[in-house]
Amino acid sequence: MSTNTRKVKIVGTGKYLPGQPISDSEMDERLGVAPGWTRRMTDVSFRHFAGADDTASAMGAKAAFEALKAANLQFSDLDCLVSASGTKEQALPCSAVFIQRAMGMEQSGVPAFDIDSTCLSFLAALDAMSCMIATGRYKYVLIVSSEIASVGMDWRNKESAALFGDGAAAVVIGPSGDGDPSGIIGASLRTFGTGAPYSEIRAGGTKRHPRGPLPAQPEDYLFQMDGPAIFKMASRLLPAFTDELLKAAGTRMSDFKAVIPHQGSAMAVRLMRKKLDISEQQLVYITPDHGNTIAASIPMGLHETIRTSRIGRGDRVLLIGTAAGLTLGGLILDY
Repeated sequence: MSTNTRKVKIVGTGKYLPGQPISDSEMDERLGVAPGWTRRMTDVSFRHFAGADDTASAMGAKAAFEALKAANLQFSDLDCLVSASGTKEQALPCSAVFIQRAMGMEQSGVPAFDIDSTCLSFLAALDAMSCMIATGRYKYVLIVSSEIASVGMDWRNKESAALFGDGAAAVVIGPSGDGDPSGIIGASLRTFGTGAPYSEIRAGGTKRHPRGPLPAQPEDYLFQMDGPAIFKMASRLLPAFTDELLKAAGTRMSDFKAVIPHQGSAMAVRLMRKKLDISEQQLVYITPDHGNTIAASIPMGLHETIRTSRIGRGDRVLLIGTAAGLTLGGLILDY
């Protein structure tokens, strides 16, 4: 273990999927495409969409309670709650406040705030909050990623709309004791703002506002993505970024028991596997039965990897992906 290792561990994980699964054939009907188109284009067999009674905070609370149960902890044991999501329940206040309320802990005083790096929000939060634990500022931190992508999809952009699903995942992190093999070995984030127009929701802030100089149009509230441009940019930048991350941590791709990527699309995962030389045995691929759940996709993959015993304590894991911005991110941990 590196001398720069943060003695921080994954203590418990949880997941929540809302409503009934939406099959690929149902998506074909909604999108008005030929039977089999959704499966062929996205490799998504089914995904979940939030129902009328599902709020992002309620979904996040359910995943959070599951993570606390797995960690054998109570909410009162927590020092901080972080919402790490790419979508927000409302513009103000932050989403973490609503998750705290949904958990029935609105009188707790536990600090609650958001860390947003769109699809890499969980990775960014894990990186930042593990530093807080390593320095002794906090002991136990709950990170929740809860996403409702279905509301903001532009159904005219069929390739994009077919990818997404809703859901929530939560992770409790805490200190790793002496002799414990768990730790965070290294992490890196790199943002290249030239990619900002490739993935965006233009309205909802101060630039395009009903009372501002640039009123929003209805489509400005919908998710817009230039998939080919993102694909091209990520393909060019990701190999060197990953080499730098692994070199700094003194590790190799073959050292990982599991590689958990952001499940952006089947094409993106295939690109990553080919470019980074990830084996089929290493790759954690949950796209077919989840779709792209934005920031929840990496913690969902982590939860499934732990739940199915694909990794044990001390096994080395790589979390990696891209996000709007364009941002690249990677984090190496020994589970």
